[in-house]
Amino acid sequence: MRLATENELADFLKSVERRAFKRSIYHVRDEEAALDIVQDSMMKLAEHYGDKPVNELPMLFQRILSNCTLDWFRRQKTRRALFSNLSDFEAPDDEGDFDLLENYATPADSRETESAEDTTRRAQVFHAIEEEIAALPGRQREAFLMRYWEEMDVSETAAAMGCSEGSVKTHCSRAVHALSKALTAKGIQL
Repeated sequence: MRLATENELADFLKSVERRAFKRSIYHVRDEEAALDIVQDSMMKLAEHYGDKPVNELPMLFQRILSNCTLDWFRRQKTRRALFSNLSDFEAPDDEGDFDLLENYATPADSRETESAEDTTRRAQVFHAIEEEIAALPGRQREAFLMRYWEEMDVSETAAAMGCSEGSVKTHCSRAVHALSKALTAKGIQL
């Protein structure tokens, strides 16, 4: 079998770009996310399978695109499930640069307008989340923090942890379930 040349790989990616983007938009209903998914898929194909025979590229690309889309949905579901209660901590400027520790340490002037009950509740929720993350087994905690706090993708996390992407997904899934169960048991609604 003849392997794909660099030009053939580039031509293939160019030929599937629009269809893949449309497909992703239909799935995720967000143009920026769809573009990210398609770009990630193309990069993964080029990095990991660019030297495969030309006739295998369409099937490989579709599988990668499907996996990237599923990964996106999992990240969204996890963020919604675990961090929905963190909206209390969002910065008022809505710039999207949210840092839990920065927002936990509220400025002195906002303490005057925030009730003691809100301040106490904020501290308790933060402390409970911190405790439960610390209580996770080491590998689960490591995978969870890299994926959902550092926002690394599965392959980056796998490379950093020295394990397979499947192991990262398993560790993250177990961490999410354990955190959800523990925080719900503490009365923190997810």
